[in-house]
Amino acid sequence: MSAPVSAPRYAIGIDLGTTHCALSYVDVTASDGEKVVQQVLSVPQLTGPGAVEARPLLPSFLYLPHESELAPGDLGLPWTSGQDFAAGEFARTRGAATPIRLVASAKSWLCHPGVDRRAAILPAEAPAEVARISPLTASIRYLSHLREAWNSAHPDAPFDAQDVTVTIPASFDPAARELTAEAARAAGYTGITLLEEPQAALYSWIEHSAGQWRKDVKKGDIILVVDVGGGTTDLSLIAVLEREGQLELHRVAVGDHILLGGDNMDLALAYGVARKLAGQGTQLDPWQTRALAHACRGAKETLLSDASVDAVPVVVPSRGSKLIGGSIRTEVTRDELTRSLLDGFFPEVAVSDAPVTRARGALTQLGLPYAQDAAITRHLGAFLSRQRGATSELEGFATQASGDASFLHPTAVLFNGGVLKSGLIADRLLGLVNIWLAAENAAPARLLGGTDLDLAVARGAAYYGYVRRGRGVRIRGGTAQAYYVAVESAMPAIPGMEPPIQALCVAPFGMEEGTEAELPAQEFGLVVGEPVRFRFFGSSVRRQDQVGTLLDFWAPDELQELEEIEASLPAEGRRAGEIVAVRLHARITETGTLELEALPVGGVDRWKVEFDVRGQA
Repeated sequence: MSAPVSAPRYAIGIDLGTTHCALSYVDVTASDGEKVVQQVLSVPQLTGPGAVEARPLLPSFLYLPHESELAPGDLGLPWTSGQDFAAGEFARTRGAATPIRLVASAKSWLCHPGVDRRAAILPAEAPAEVARISPLTASIRYLSHLREAWNSAHPDAPFDAQDVTVTIPASFDPAARELTAEAARAAGYTGITLLEEPQAALYSWIEHSAGQWRKDVKKGDIILVVDVGGGTTDLSLIAVLEREGQLELHRVAVGDHILLGGDNMDLALAYGVARKLAGQGTQLDPWQTRALAHACRGAKETLLSDASVDAVPVVVPSRGSKLIGGSIRTEVTRDELTRSLLDGFFPEVAVSDAPVTRARGALTQLGLPYAQDAAITRHLGAFLSRQRGATSELEGFATQASGDASFLHPTAVLFNGGVLKSGLIADRLLGLVNIWLAAENAAPARLLGGTDLDLAVARGAAYYGYVRRGRGVRIRGGTAQAYYVAVESAMPAIPGMEPPIQALCVAPFGMEEGTEAELPAQEFGLVVGEPVRFRFFGSSVRRQDQVGTLLDFWAPDELQELEEIEASLPAEGRRAGEIVAVRLHARITETGTLELEALPVGGVDRWKVEFDVRGQA
């Protein structure tokens, strides 16, 4: 008989971030209840040519050097000597001087449906002679680095034998979720669970409280989680309920995918410094401006993390052969940082002020689809206004959704993300929310603090792995959206008019991962043997729709169209173009992606449809 497989000793949490990655872990065997034994892995990484240091954060940057740029062995790590790229701190610092060889913001590109995320497109502005890689490959390399770092530090507890959770933005669509899971599989992860970053941040706060969280929140509380990371702003609402005498946490709303974060702030700082230099008679070209943006990232992080520093020097490399002698030296001051970030990204606005949109130019460069309005506070106001009725069906919350309230009133706020380490920014956000609340005669929201904003997501993910074994407090919520598939109406051909569509709910809001839903006995026609397209929709506001709900009409802000799938389903012995009567069956996988199966009436075949993870080029 084979020996029984032992349960994993460690619950590992990985923050696959836009600007940095981190790995935390809980020793399950040494933990008991809410007394958790948890640590953060110091990740060995290159800090210079041939220099390796272990640090708690692995910057999410890859540097692709020229073949003659470094000496043999300069890129070696404790577990390999043969790689031709650098990841982490050395990549970030080296790439600041040579941005055409620096891969940054791979996570933002991974969720960009407008490009082929498997194609070699990064660095996005690299000339033809620079070899490029795909956003998927970059993600694989970060995840592989963390796996190798773990195995190097824990040879007696192989990574593949542990319980691993990887975090993603709450607003990631099914395609980006599945791509993240694919990257993990390609990096050698034998099985993972995906967890939304705002939930991970709240898990970290719960773990850090050592059981005191029940005194800090109470039944009826609505916790607003604001996560401003390197590439995205994530907004979530979590309600505190009481069931059978125990407090429970339920995620009730998630904001839209807002590509707005630290990357935008780095660019804003860079353009501000460039204007200052221009006023002094020094004009930067586009290449130098990109290099300046990377230098401003480091200056921003230093100023946000150390209140005693008033200015950070930055160096803009020359385009000439004398890289050092021709460099332009300047600095980023705390006043410049405050003006750029507070006034530009966190202005004082009314809760009713909608994000600003403008008419786009007909032609644009192919790049990341950043939010048009940089004001995070306007996006926050729009989110709370849109979710005004999010708790109306929860026991004990009906009164909060009634009356004259124009937005959902949070009672507590939890911050996450390196940007919010700044006391000025955190105070501005909390103060503005409380101004909005006071205007509607609501009590002020209190701040839930005490966690390390750089490491909270990784720590919360590890704690979640521990919680999944029934050892702690679990946040309930399921899917952040209801999902629908388009059903085309059968009608005679009319010139210039496409057949109208209905939206069939195949997965309701809050459907738990790993569960299935068989639709009612509705039959639909499925076209097989020829190219067809499946259109999918998502809704974060229609919470009442159940599996099988068929919508004939919906308001523009109720349903958002997701990526469509173009496919040719096998005919299975039928004629090409034949319409087969089917019933539908939906499943939410453990990684949070949607699978839709079509089962022919009276037959044994089945066709499985998944969200296209390749995107549209």
